Amino acid sequence: MNHDEIVRLDRRHVWHPCTQEKDHESLPPIPIERGEGCYLITTRGERIIDAVSSWWVNLFGHNHPRLNRALQEQTQRIAHHIFAGFTHEPAVELARRLCDKAPGNLSKVFFADNGSAAVEVALKMSFQYWQQSGKTRKTRFVSISEAYHGETLGALAVSGCDLYRSTYRPILMQGFSVPGPDCFRCPYGLERETCQAPCFAAMEDTVAAHHEEIAGIIIEPLIQAAAGMRIYSPVYLQKLRALCDHYQVHYIADEIAVGFGRTGRFFANEHAGTAPDILCLSKGITGGYLPLAVTLTSEEIYRAFYDDYETLKAFLHSHSYTGNPLACALAVEVMKIFEEEDILGQLQPRMRLLDDARSRFAAHAHVGEVRRLGLVAAIEMVKDKKTREGFPWQQRRGYQFYRKALERGALLRPLGNVIYFMPPLNIPMDALEKVIEVAWDCLNEVCP
Repeated sequence: MNHDEIVRLDRRHVWHPCTQEKDHESLPPIPIERGEGCYLITTRGERIIDAVSSWWVNLFGHNHPRLNRALQEQTQRIAHHIFAGFTHEPAVELARRLCDKAPGNLSKVFFADNGSAAVEVALKMSFQYWQQSGKTRKTRFVSISEAYHGETLGALAVSGCDLYRSTYRPILMQGFSVPGPDCFRCPYGLERETCQAPCFAAMEDTVAAHHEEIAGIIIEPLIQAAAGMRIYSPVYLQKLRALCDHYQVHYIADEIAVGFGRTGRFFANEHAGTAPDILCLSKGITGGYLPLAVTLTSEEIYRAFYDDYETLKAFLHSHSYTGNPLACALAVEVMKIFEEEDILGQLQPRMRLLDDARSRFAAHAHVGEVRRLGLVAAIEMVKDKKTREGFPWQQRRGYQFYRKALERGALLRPLGNVIYFMPPLNIPMDALEKVIEVAWDCLNEVCP
């Protein structure tokens, strides 16, 4: 098909995710023909720098030779088989590598096929553990304001972004939501780098009052991604780990967006020296090639499900594509690339480049904050720099920015008034420099 035919059929039959389809009347979907490194290449030959890693999944660029080879080799063996009662080498090797790499004593891996599913697994696992351990009142979960954990019903129930959640509120399970850290608008007037997370008091009070009802606390470690790449202090996680230990509550870490090197370390928990009881991973796990998710947990939690069949204690959760061999083979190769090509070591010059641009952006009259952790950076546009008041959402400043950036050859999909960078970890320096310049030009057009 040519460009126009693809667009015509798309508009007739396709319903896109997270999209007001009427926007496509003025900006039709852009047909992509192929990928090359950090570039998406359209059917018209235009090259677009993928500065958001295609929704945070692409770790090492598109059309990566090692990942291509790993996928091709696995297709010559088997593409998929039932995972109940069967196993295969890629799944076993991936599980071993993940457990070796994971913080703490996580030693068991449960496979799923997307991030929301990994969260659902974690919630059900935690709930059933307490039911089978004699603490049957522990049926509720705690999450923080503006949290995002996925869009299936269980994941939505522990999320806090009303944009995704409010419509479905009547059919969601009830938990506890507490105000989370918002360092940009810190009510204590503290600096993120030195604060001792006094905002944690809200979590402490809730858990102290309701711990007998609480099965687990779920949180995105260090970066609340969909909330606008909110970055907060590692001290918050340290206090959370101590609180969970004190009251016998599971700490569930949703590292779906921030795992696999995004924060400058393999797992975000490493910045705090903490380890969760349950760890959810997806997105970058296959380098952006195929859907895969895993939920890691401890031997202690696993043992609560290990018994004679007649007790009915088994974890009866499944997905048709659980442990898919193609996806697992890719994920194993991703782990090898991290080890053999020193991916984390190569982040330093890229992070410095983002830091070098920080002062220029921060001085802009309509930039409230520029924040960075690892190769994740964000620019928050504000109406009033002094009061930190944001632009009304109806003005769609971020969407205007997105359209102008596309015209200049960069994909910078916004989060409301927040423009963020989450490029492939090995993005060439010149491409990253171009993205920064595109962002600066678009900022001055959208917020003159």
